[in-house]
Amino acid sequence: MRKTRRRSEYVIQGLTYFALIVLGLMMLVPFFWMVSSSLKPNYDVFQFPPVWIPDPIKWSNYPRALTYVPFIRFFINTGIITGASLVGTLVSNVLIAYAFARLEVKGKNILFYLVLSTMMLPYAVTMVPQYIIFARYLHWVNTFWPLIVPSYFGNPFFIFLLRQFFMGIPKEMEDAAALDGAGVLATIWRVILPMSWPAMVTVGIFAVQGTWNDFLAPLMYLDKESLFTVQLGLQYFTGQYTGGWNLLMAASTVIIGPILVMFYFGQRMFIRGIVVGGLKE
Repeated sequence: MRKTRRRSEYVIQGLTYFALIVLGLMMLVPFFWMVSSSLKPNYDVFQFPPVWIPDPIKWSNYPRALTYVPFIRFFINTGIITGASLVGTLVSNVLIAYAFARLEVKGKNILFYLVLSTMMLPYAVTMVPQYIIFARYLHWVNTFWPLIVPSYFGNPFFIFLLRQFFMGIPKEMEDAAALDGAGVLATIWRVILPMSWPAMVTVGIFAVQGTWNDFLAPLMYLDKESLFTVQLGLQYFTGQYTGGWNLLMAASTVIIGPILVMFYFGQRMFIRGIVVGGLKE
């Protein structure tokens, strides 16, 4: 009986791994096709059946793609926006989440649920009034401010994730810090943050990915080529170099590279932050 049960468990486990491998390969096929196409002559990109290993390999596609339009400038712009937004995201959401997790205030739970309810609002609802504020009253069109400042006002999903993680930290450690004379900010810096790296990395990955891949907001606020982000630059490249699919794939591969590297090094903490952050009721 025990052998039969163990055998059935092995079969189920093997089928599960097989299904995961198949699904993983299916998701990787578009990425492999993009990388392969970036190293082909343009006339081989849509060859059928597809040739996965380019012959010949044209490494020259990459410098050609990155110099046809000023992608280096676009990378610098995106890096500035992403870095400033990441700082605002971490600072604002940590403070808000800690307040919801630890501070005893009347009506705190109602306010927390109200914050979460804003997740149901689509971006299209707030897009127009936000644009009116930034363009008509603050005159921030063709500046990076409309792309950076909103990150300093918190994100409901990040607030929820960090709050759940903070609630799993023993309160006795904060009490010990308070006995040593630490205030709220010192407690957050010396006690909470060192124990919250998985949640912080998770929020950071989501924030960087969202800012790096954002196309609509830069499209609304940036008209000058010198201010374009990589996503606007990719669209600009498509308009300027119609039909150069191999160069487009080369530029796309370079643009997606930093996100892949970031997730590769942060995946362990990312998964842990997602799992642990959703356990506390």
